[in-house]
Amino acid sequence: MAGAGAGARFPRRQLCGEGAQITIRPMAGPTANFTHHFLIAMPAMADPNFAHTLTFVCEHNKDGALGIVVNKPTDMMLATLFEQIDVPLANADVGKTPVHFGGPVQIDRGFVLHRPLGNWQSTLAIGDNIGLTTSKDVLEAVARGEGPTSVLVSLGYAGWSAGQLEQEIAQNAWLTVEADADVLFETPVEARLPAAMRLLGIDFSRLSDAVGHA
Repeated sequence: MAGAGAGARFPRRQLCGEGAQITIRPMAGPTANFTHHFLIAMPAMADPNFAHTLTFVCEHNKDGALGIVVNKPTDMMLATLFEQIDVPLANADVGKTPVHFGGPVQIDRGFVLHRPLGNWQSTLAIGDNIGLTTSKDVLEAVARGEGPTSVLVSLGYAGWSAGQLEQEIAQNAWLTVEADADVLFETPVEARLPAAMRLLGIDFSRLSDAVGHA
């Protein structure tokens, strides 16, 4: 998987900047499509960035895939992030929410998973109700208490080149299951991976390295 691992501390953020420094463009022509699926890391996962992780696939087609790890909170809180990107925070409770490690690619960039989709400057629609936004306007709205109902803020993302994700799934690196937005946004972080396993009817504690993908 591309990119370096996340360190304990990050440089000053260059994320969600004015004018959307990162523009997510949907890629055309899907083959085997795992968009809006969870990837459940198998016990044999050797990459420390993805061991024991649950990843939400935001886009997948013949050109590759992009996902966000959704169960690895960092020690950074939103209050610190908002301070670093010069966004005033009106609601102190919002500031106590942890920022997630979204993956090892571009770990100095912010990616905001949210529902409902809304109307933001730079958003990739994932189905009808979930978006992945990289523009600062969504964070400004969250800070004002006017943002999307459900939000998960991450630094970095997971990326796969053309055919790489399909190969990893065929090699039993991942289990796959259609994503449930309630697992993503309503379930406590530590319970998300077991909850995704239950969508497959599998007890996570009994998962063996030999299990294939669903």
